Amino acid sequence: MSDQHTARVSPFAAGLAGRCPRCGKGHMFSGFLNIRKECDACGLDYSFADAGDGPAIFVILIAGFIVVGAALLVEVFYQPPFWLARAALGPLILIVTLVPLRLLKGLLIALQYHNDAAPGRLERRDKS
Repeated sequence: MSDQHTARVSPFAAGLAGRCPRCGKGHMFSGFLNIRKECDACGLDYSFADAGDGPAIFVILIAGFIVVGAALLVEVFYQPPFWLARAALGPLILIVTLVPLRLLKGLLIALQYHNDAAPGRLERRDKS
């Protein structure tokens, strides 16, 4: 049964939408970043889901590049007062950190399910 779900549900679409990686219908999150205990549609147990610090690392690297680049451009071309530059970059920092965090966590968990990833194991398990 899980092979049917895996074959027709894209881990990218399901993960970015915050949907169940097996059926693509149930919700993965119960809050902003809290994972449900199981899928409300197919009953998939989410105890395997452990994205760890992966989403945060990706967000830090991507957001750092964007925010530092924007800060440098603002300083070089406009040279605003310190308080104005910080006030202008504040919303940018919130947008480039909070928005992708949930998307990346969902994506990493869906890819973890799709690839049957687990710690300390070199061979794939049978999903049946």
